[in-house]
Amino acid sequence: MNSPAPASRPNPTLLIVLAAIVAAFGLWLGTRYANAPAQPKLASALFYPEPRAIPEFALRQANGKPLTLADWRGRWSFVYFGYTTCPDVCPTTLAELKSAWADLGKRGVQDKLRVDFVSVDPERDTPDALARYVGFFSPDFVAATGTDAELTKLTRPLGIVYSRTKKDDGSVEVDHSGSIVIVDPQGRLVGLFRPPFKAKDLADDMATLAGWR
Repeated sequence: MNSPAPASRPNPTLLIVLAAIVAAFGLWLGTRYANAPAQPKLASALFYPEPRAIPEFALRQANGKPLTLADWRGRWSFVYFGYTTCPDVCPTTLAELKSAWADLGKRGVQDKLRVDFVSVDPERDTPDALARYVGFFSPDFVAATGTDAELTKLTRPLGIVYSRTKKDDGSVEVDHSGSIVIVDPQGRLVGLFRPPFKAKDLADDMATLAGWR
């Protein structure tokens, strides 16, 4: 009669190596979460857990100057995409931003912030049209647009979508996302405001970001 084979014993060296790997992973994970940047306390904005890179782009401001990623560095930027003949959401959003901007002026933090309006209807939104439209809300707001190739290069990584449809009567219908994206002073996408917007909430959060870090 054959004797049963002795039970195999775990290799002590292998167990030590595995234990070391588990311990190292636990230490790395703990350090990662311990060193995670604190999140600002915001009233309405959605702040992402990690910043997202924005690729280089080249648009044209209404004043003829270029608008590039470098212009979004050094201050907190709040960027809204729309078009000047928008019948409802664009003027409503800019009106809320106008009120928020006036509030921020009273708080003395405008120098740390900027508001950009980017048109997704470049064929009709000429520099003059953009300047008049955005200037009605605030001369401090930046107005810009660009080719569809450049706009798409920017909107896709920001999570913004838009489309234009020419109807049989020759009119153009434009659809676009309604969020205001938030770009930090390092030129990275860090969050957004979702509609509906309230000037007080916008101003509170923009002021919080101006004083954060």
